[in-house]
Amino acid sequence: MENVRATHVAQRRADSHYGILNLLSTKRMTLSILDVLPVVSGSTAADSLRRAADLARLADRRGYARLWFAEHHGMGGIASSSPELLIGHVAMFTERVRVGAGGVMLPNHTPLQVVERYRTLEALHPGRIDLGIGRAAGTDPLTAQALRSVPGDRVGQLMAELRAFAEAKFPEGHPFERVGVTPEGVALPPIWMLGSSGGSARLAGQMGAGYAFAGHFSPTPAAPAIDLYRDEFVASDDFPEPHAILALSVICAATPEVARELASSIEILFQRMRTGETGPVPSPAEARAAGWMADAAPRGPMAQLLIAGTPADVRERIESAVREAGADEAMVMTIVHDPEARLRSYELLADAFELEDASPTIPY
Repeated sequence: MENVRATHVAQRRADSHYGILNLLSTKRMTLSILDVLPVVSGSTAADSLRRAADLARLADRRGYARLWFAEHHGMGGIASSSPELLIGHVAMFTERVRVGAGGVMLPNHTPLQVVERYRTLEALHPGRIDLGIGRAAGTDPLTAQALRSVPGDRVGQLMAELRAFAEAKFPEGHPFERVGVTPEGVALPPIWMLGSSGGSARLAGQMGAGYAFAGHFSPTPAAPAIDLYRDEFVASDDFPEPHAILALSVICAATPEVARELASSIEILFQRMRTGETGPVPSPAEARAAGWMADAAPRGPMAQLLIAGTPADVRERIESAVREAGADEAMVMTIVHDPEARLRSYELLADAFELEDASPTIPY
């Protein structure tokens, strides 16, 4: 039985890689954006929130497939704590790009609230909303307590309740059977499970949902989780075929020297996070004062995940990462100190992948 299963997984992986190779050869890579609204030194969280529309307009204009907002709490360098508010805000400034949560940290919310909020967004912006769901609280234990976050082992129960509200399919006699969900007559947006482990991948596959692997912060190889997702996948109305996204941390610049300088901010930020220190994204000058050296290798496992370089180099490394993982789509998170350099990074990346010419089809 194990040999049969291994053969089945290997065939699915081969099929996926064949599809990805075809995708790359036709220059039609699907590329998306993850925005955590970085807060940089010398600026404020309010400034970061106001700048969200700038990136949204760029994503819409340059052919990015989707723009997702993270949910994090108690982190001084990140202003994205309320994805649904940001989704509603930037959807008004865009026309084509799908906007979504990357994601709703389900332990912090009741399933009924999630269904009602995202049905409301879907009603206001039909066909353009994604609902990504995470199984963790997205914060430290004390903040999770303040959020009244429930234990992670209850996420399966919460997901079942969420789907029952969305589909009006509570078992007969269930206490929530007669609870009305507002607005009525609106479908819940497609669900994506987020994670960096087999648990989220298996759940995504069994639900017939999309799957997004957190390669932007997890040093764990993505391929085993994506393989498991494909192996467990059961087709659904929203996803007749499996679809896996690989999130990556990327900085694109005109020269290697500029890319390396910009990368200093996130390298120091990652070092600080490892020791539990929170605060804004430092400038390159602050990074040098903290001991960063231009000719040194990136420090720590998280910094090693960063893809930084010229457009051609970055494209090659993204394509390699997507191919190795067996993913269908890349989602890029860029954190640098200079907001204009951040927008420029996404512009250069769009040029590298010829997104304006490609106008990628978004299947889900």
